[in-house]
Amino acid sequence: MENAKKTPLYEEHINLKGKVVDFHGWALPIEYEGILQEHQAVREKAGLFDVSHMGEIRIKGKEAEAFVQYLMTNDIKTLDNGQILYTFMCYPDGGVVDDLLVYKFDREHYYLVVNASNIEKDFQWMKDQQKDFQVEIQNESDEVAEVALQGPKAEGILQKLTDTPLKEITFFTFKDNVTIKGKDCLVSRTGYTGEDGFEVYMKPEDAREIWTEILRAGEEEGIKPTGLGSRDTLRFEAGLPLYGNELSKDITPLEAGFGFFVKFTEDDFIGKAPLQKQKEEGLKRKIVGFELMKKGIPREGYEVYKDGEKIGYVTTGYLSPTLGKSIGLALVDIDHSKMGGTIQIKVRKREIDGTIISKRFLK
Repeated sequence: MENAKKTPLYEEHINLKGKVVDFHGWALPIEYEGILQEHQAVREKAGLFDVSHMGEIRIKGKEAEAFVQYLMTNDIKTLDNGQILYTFMCYPDGGVVDDLLVYKFDREHYYLVVNASNIEKDFQWMKDQQKDFQVEIQNESDEVAEVALQGPKAEGILQKLTDTPLKEITFFTFKDNVTIKGKDCLVSRTGYTGEDGFEVYMKPEDAREIWTEILRAGEEEGIKPTGLGSRDTLRFEAGLPLYGNELSKDITPLEAGFGFFVKFTEDDFIGKAPLQKQKEEGLKRKIVGFELMKKGIPREGYEVYKDGEKIGYVTTGYLSPTLGKSIGLALVDIDHSKMGGTIQIKVRKREIDGTIISKRFLK
């Protein structure tokens, strides 16, 4: 913990008695009041997360669109100015470098939001692929603080602090130069919880004031500061992947079940040929959802069996706070991935029956 990086909101987490842990080299709160309470606040009211550890990389230049299209699996050319796209950045073999969001300012200006654990790797990867593309690539991660306001009451709370009509910022769009309590911010309608909400990007020196003002504005609505623990349970319930669990250099987007974000257009992209081959030949394994039939909590890495034969492993598992059931995601052999099929999860020393269900645990 001594060597962990601190976000501009570190002192706020200490003042709020947050349980701070080392998360990929960052000192961040895993919880304040409790993961369950914070999870329910986001589902029913609103929660505020410090996500200043996330990475921001800006790509500018006359060939920016062509370069970003070459890096990404999704079709960047479909974006209008002010729109955001979820996509993967892959290795030549189809494994995932990272999953990220691409913000389009215009054809010569893109803003990429990447996972905290992958910032340096992603930045170096982009520079290595630059070659003859006429672009500038800037890692601005240290110059940006970010908070995520998530939940059904998020819009009403944030609207108290800005004159910008937030209804105009529709799902997966953004607006720059939004003034929040006199501070200049970029605001997007995105999130990682399955709820409505906003990501707010600002200068590090403005973060503490904006954090405090949002919490104050949401007091009557029941807002809570929320930590990494509920961030993970919320994204998991919503069927959203976590890099290192459902996605990695060894798990392709197709195996993870996110082929929708891989567009085989005329344009080439890194990893296109092996992903196209995988699609044509058929998957050998895939990520499935499951529910345990008896008491027990599946954890990441637990082995999955079918009639005594090992067929895969759990990538994420929890006792769902919303559903009250033990559910999980697992990477299993394709022959045993059929919906409604029975599998066994090895929880410590015993095998517990599970049923394969939709990965969309919440509607």
